[in-house]
Amino acid sequence: MKIGYPCINRSIGCSSGRTFRLSSYSGERLEETVRENLRCLGEILRFNRRACLLFFRIGSGLVPFASHPVCTADWQEAFAEGFRGIGRFIREHDMRVSMHPPDQFVVINAKDPPDIVGRSVAELRYHAALLDAMHLDETAKIQIHVGGVYGDPESAMERFCTEYSRLDGSILRRLVVENDDSQYTLADCLRIHEETGIPVLFDVFHHTVNPPSAPGCRSGRTLRRDLAAPPRRRPDGRLQYPPDARRTEGGAARGEP
Repeated sequence: MKIGYPCINRSIGCSSGRTFRLSSYSGERLEETVRENLRCLGEILRFNRRACLLFFRIGSGLVPFASHPVCTADWQEAFAEGFRGIGRFIREHDMRVSMHPPDQFVVINAKDPPDIVGRSVAELRYHAALLDAMHLDETAKIQIHVGGVYGDPESAMERFCTEYSRLDGSILRRLVVENDDSQYTLADCLRIHEETGIPVLFDVFHHTVNPPSAPGCRSGRTLRRDLAAPPRRRPDGRLQYPPDARRTEGGAARGEP
């Protein structure tokens, strides 16, 4: 089990998610900010290694505005050495990382307007490209929630499955779906998994506050069955614990086999 935390380390005095206003965007500003973010990310990972925290969720703001049309820079090439160095450190110390795009930026089951789905896909491409630039394998995941309900959860889940099938292979190999705290339960995520094959990330806290409640819903017995399934069918073996379970300087502890 690898224990860790998401995004923010409050012990070392820097942030790997520094940004700036869109109105002040420039190539020089982007370069300065990304270099500092990569430097700080390296510090965070070294701190984590010393503390035996071998899982970390990398913040989405590492490259500001990377999915926005204003960003025309070839940031993968410009910062290739920095990304490779981060990835090499992660591999050499047997660490695991993931990313979680902000929910408001990734809603692939959006009903309308249509450009919401397009912007969501652009954001996912950025996250996948960032992990690819680190030369990390498919164990470095991108986690998302199902999205909106729009008064009809069945249709919303169908739209998720439809849009999921259209995603690039570079995204599909990393994407996992997580049960949330108010709308889509573990049972809903397992239904989507059965339809699409997308791995499921099980958040214990979300499951506590938003458990399956309808008669006949899947239970812990179903979860145990799915975790014992052959690897091609098995949901992703990752657990996220509630904030009062295990805590680090950065926030709620995460656990991964």
